[in-house]
Amino acid sequence: MFTVMTWNVENLFQPEPDQQADFDAKVDALCGVIADAAPDAVALQEVGDEESFELLRSRLGDDWGGALATRFEKSHPIRVGWLSPHPLVDVAEVVDLPASLSPVKVADDGRTIRQLGRGALAVTCRTGDDAEVRVLTAHLKSKLLSFPGGRFSTGDEDERARYGVYALNRRAAEAAAVREWVTDELAGDWAGGPLLVCGDLNDTTDAATNQLLLGPPGSQFGTGGFDRPDRGDRQRLWAAGHWMDPPDDWSRMHEGRPELIDHVLVSHALAACLSEARTVPIDVPSMGSRPQLTARAAGEPPSDHRPVVVRFDL
Repeated sequence: MFTVMTWNVENLFQPEPDQQADFDAKVDALCGVIADAAPDAVALQEVGDEESFELLRSRLGDDWGGALATRFEKSHPIRVGWLSPHPLVDVAEVVDLPASLSPVKVADDGRTIRQLGRGALAVTCRTGDDAEVRVLTAHLKSKLLSFPGGRFSTGDEDERARYGVYALNRRAAEAAAVREWVTDELAGDWAGGPLLVCGDLNDTTDAATNQLLLGPPGSQFGTGGFDRPDRGDRQRLWAAGHWMDPPDDWSRMHEGRPELIDHVLVSHALAACLSEARTVPIDVPSMGSRPQLTARAAGEPPSDHRPVVVRFDL
């Protein structure tokens, strides 16, 4: 059995002195949920600093190790990481957008980017049974729009449309970068091997960016071609969310609507081994179009996302 968890842990930063109790409660709650799921590997998003990451790792136990990405945006220094009670090897960061797509324009003033805002992080997890699974975690550009001057809203509908395009183009380019990594891995040393892409992809399974990540069309879960091998299987990913049942089939509440934006995508070697997929039923708050300006009391819940847990019978 191999169990993977992916969780956006919502701004896991070292606290101000007057927020230490809330921070400790948050870390304890995170550890409790992780321990209950007993994962072999945990993909994290929104880790704010090395000290908080190390504290979470140490509170899980002395046998837990981890790897933390180094790429993050200066304006909001959150990053992705991995935690595991098993050895993590072959650590690699994915930071560059595909050369044929970059630079990507992201603002009216002509500003462009050539790298993911938050670098993706790949590791190989060696399980207790000496099996190896190649895993990558990513946190793609959110649907949250920001406008010049630090605004989160605008009365100019043309401006809103333009910045919506900028955000979508950035998320699509970041998805293409992750897809490029998948393509290279499945065509190279990891051809035919078990591979996972996990993380906060900031859109639902049917979104164009996520469909791009799945690779060659056809043979997805629930289609007539799933049980028929074809040449695309060597490069295809499958969305584990297909196997989730209500009410544990969503990871974030947005404007009062539940949605699954945290995903586990699996390669052909794991598609037939999937035994369970669900979200942990944490009562998370509903989020709006503006980010929180002040931290709420932590601990319950420890994040504004539910974690996703997927188990495979290897």
